[in-house]
Amino acid sequence: LRHAVESNMAVPKFPVVFIKLSSSVVGTGHPIVLPRLSTEPDYEAEFGFVIGKAGFQIPAAEAMDYVLGYTIVNDVSARDIQLSTSQWNLGKSFPTFTPIGPAITTADEVPDPHNLNIALTINGETLQNSNTSDLIFKIPALIEYISSITPLEAGDIVSTGTPEGVGLGRTPKRWLKPGEEVVVII
Repeated sequence: LRHAVESNMAVPKFPVVFIKLSSSVVGTGHPIVLPRLSTEPDYEAEFGFVIGKAGFQIPAAEAMDYVLGYTIVNDVSARDIQLSTSQWNLGKSFPTFTPIGPAITTADEVPDPHNLNIALTINGETLQNSNTSDLIFKIPALIEYISSITPLEAGDIVSTGTPEGVGLGRTPKRWLKPGEEVVVII
């Protein structure tokens, strides 16, 4: 919720959904390659959930039965590319722009996924520090909405959105620089 405010965007009535290309996905510890085309690479700590079984038109009341577990996502975004059009996919899909992991924590190990601390540091400086209780749309609502449009497949990862503190929302703006260490903790 607070990220929408810092980005000067209205709180959405429906989830903002976009697809990241699979070529953007890398594991924990893999370097983020900053593209020559962008001068505004940004970070976004996000809580992700992994779909455990396929489903279509899943009601919110049954949605958590489709969650295998949870993981950490950094939704790296080239803001100048992302915001140059109404379609965010390409600005968020450069190679290495989706570090995920290092593991999947199974759903049975997390009593309340909507009450987890989430933080991001760069070179040890905390830039994002929040809790998943601030999510605008909770997991059941996300599953119900997305699956009302397209089937969810086992292995799909849905990233739930980022808390306040991204580079775009800072004054002055704070973009990723070569050689920095970015750490997301949930």
